[in-house]
Amino acid sequence: MNTLSVRELESKDIESIIEYWLGANPSFLEGMGVDLSKMPSREAWESSLNEQLGKAIPDKKSYCIIWQLDGRSVGHSNINKIRFGEEAFMHLHLWRSDIRQKGMGAALVKMTLPYFFENYALKNLYCEPYALNPAPNKTLQKLGFHFVKTYVTIPGWLNFEQPVNLWELSRDQFLNLP
Repeated sequence: MNTLSVRELESKDIESIIEYWLGANPSFLEGMGVDLSKMPSREAWESSLNEQLGKAIPDKKSYCIIWQLDGRSVGHSNINKIRFGEEAFMHLHLWRSDIRQKGMGAALVKMTLPYFFENYALKNLYCEPYALNPAPNKTLQKLGFHFVKTYVTIPGWLNFEQPVNLWELSRDQFLNLP
């Protein structure tokens, strides 16, 4: 039986996150909507992640939760575009291809949500995955996120212009999740 758990980012996780981004197959990254020409260097990733570790929760530009399977780190979720006490935008990343599309993502996201809602006093949590990437869209729907709309935008600093699906989970919906 697989044991899933989540925890906050620690310094020991930085290399794994960097390796996820810099070691990924380019077609996988493009399938997530990543503009490869915007990929930061190893040093820039390291600096950004270390900066996150050194700040108090209200001061972070990004807040990361590590996903674990049987005690081993296998992915992460983070929020950015944070407006403390109001809203944030969530990102989902399973690092290992062998565990994608097996239902673990939904369980890990559900375990992650309390960190985001409680630590940032959020009223609303949004996620805007690439519309052509079915996995995160199915996960969000399964968890009870409300589909808002599809539109074209550049959803993040690492992305190309793309159609995205905007999903929303309110604090009330979060508190009433099964």
